[in-house]
Amino acid sequence: MKTTEIVGLRRSDMGTKYSRALRADGNVPSVLYGGDEVIHFHTPAYLYRELLYTPDAYIVELNVEGVEKKCILKEAQFHPVSEALLHVDLLEIFDDKEVIMNIPIKLIGDSVGVAKGGQVYTKSKTLKVKALPGKLPQEVEVDVTELDLGNSLTVRELGVSKDFEIITKQSVSVAQIIVPRALKSIGVDEEGEGTEEGETPAEGEAPAAG
Repeated sequence: MKTTEIVGLRRSDMGTKYSRALRADGNVPSVLYGGDEVIHFHTPAYLYRELLYTPDAYIVELNVEGVEKKCILKEAQFHPVSEALLHVDLLEIFDDKEVIMNIPIKLIGDSVGVAKGGQVYTKSKTLKVKALPGKLPQEVEVDVTELDLGNSLTVRELGVSKDFEIITKQSVSVAQIIVPRALKSIGVDEEGEGTEEGETPAEGEAPAAG
């Protein structure tokens, strides 16, 4: 699991006016939960770049005036119009306590459906994983090699890892090979076959050229 370092200063005032002043200076009001104490702090917004603006998952090595904690992102709030970062909540983690984290999906393999002209579609970019911090994967590999046109792969079909548990709903589709409009227009069905002569095309599809 990748790590990113964030250094902050404790907040002496929790008021709205003070928070606005912090943001005006390029800082982000932040809170660390989950440990023996709740730590209110602020840190320069640019230190959150890796954590918030990349697809990778990170464990945060937080240092607030010499107090060091390991944590993960709990929630980030953005301005609804400008999308400026307004507030960040972090959750302290411990080596002997399982944690739940969103982990990116990595598709591997050359799909047979793609070889026929299909396109890989993923509804979600991450899966919710439960594990000890030291066992959290950097990514969850999803093998799409056997997926043909129209086929999909669900969480239930991913198998079980000895290191972590995927707790995303089992019926959720992880990857699907869709049939592009261009293939449908020439009568290719969702199994990768052309429409037989005299066969009625599926609804919304043009008849095969004769």
